[in-house]
Amino acid sequence: MLVDIHNHILPGLDDGAQSMEEAILLATNGVANGVTHIIATPHHLNRKYTNSSTEVKEAVANLYRELSRKNIPLKILPGQEIHLTANILEELDNNLLTLANSGKYILIELPNNHIPTNTLEVFFQIQLKGYIPIIVHPERNAALRRNKQLLYEFVNKGALIQITASSLIGVNGRSIKKYTKVLIKHNLVHFIASDAHHYVKRPFLLKKAYQYVKKRFSESHVTYYCENAKHVLFGTEFLPLPPVGFKKTRHL
Repeated sequence: MLVDIHNHILPGLDDGAQSMEEAILLATNGVANGVTHIIATPHHLNRKYTNSSTEVKEAVANLYRELSRKNIPLKILPGQEIHLTANILEELDNNLLTLANSGKYILIELPNNHIPTNTLEVFFQIQLKGYIPIIVHPERNAALRRNKQLLYEFVNKGALIQITASSLIGVNGRSIKKYTKVLIKHNLVHFIASDAHHYVKRPFLLKKAYQYVKKRFSESHVTYYCENAKHVLFGTEFLPLPPVGFKKTRHL
């Protein structure tokens, strides 16, 4: 079993697959990467896209029906990539989907250029409600790239981290690749996901990412990430590796 917890495969809901044909091609690409279970996570509350839980579930059912008809061995489950907004706690009680609809994990997207001042408090409130926040692609956030210790603080307070396969293998540039490697070394990565949008332009790349992790780090790292993704699928908790902080540099 290989689970991808972040992608944009549902057709016509956001900037991912634009048609059922594209979604089928992206699904085929996922299978070629060894993926057996996909948690579909269209954008939600990011000012451009709003995808209610009802819409997502309906789109998942439609895509899964097409995959079954074409004998493509891929299970699709519902989720959302939820932008961190001021009213996210209110939305939690009404219209937000946990990953795989399992009642435990929530995929959270931060702004690209800053960290809202109340982020730690929001994460704390999310956890008080019994959910676990997963921060997606921190490598895309300029503030987190400048201050890796801040990401450590989030993890130390119970948040989990997902990096993108393409970032780890260098598709998004050398500095981004270096950053994700540092996060792995400090036990600040809990999942590797595809964030796939298109079967050519932004495909899955999970196979290459896991091959890289095995070569550069270890087989046990690969197992760790794969097992963690299964926990998300089933809504079960796991014990993350203890995060390692960053020493402060002295200014002379």
